[in-house]
Amino acid sequence: MAQVQYIGTGRRKSSVARVRLVPGEGKIVVNNRDVEDYVPFETLREVIKQPLVATQTLGSYDIHVNVHGGGYTGQAGAIRHGVARALLNVDPDFRAPLKAAGLLTRDSRMKERKKYGLKGARRAPQFSKR
Repeated sequence: MAQVQYIGTGRRKSSVARVRLVPGEGKIVVNNRDVEDYVPFETLREVIKQPLVATQTLGSYDIHVNVHGGGYTGQAGAIRHGVARALLNVDPDFRAPLKAAGLLTRDSRMKERKKYGLKGARRAPQFSKR
């Protein structure tokens, strides 16, 4: 018999996370590794769990994530976004608490592109009097 699962895609900066929620006891697996092994900071692990805390479903779903691109912070934000979207598939009534916590909005802040004539996006070349 097929196991029920809920799917959500999350994005943040240049990271993309594909999240699967499976009824279980609360294990989080990121890229086939335990979340404690993959994410080095406790604060980022708390970020990942925010949607579950907002909907009071912490410990009732196993989370399987494939994530690529970006760094730890961007990947944690992408996982959080994907978990929130997957929880919407679980129960549409979760929309109000997730939206109130701001977890359904994709964070659109990206790295600004470098401009010609400058050293970076806004950094001007060093001033020379002569």
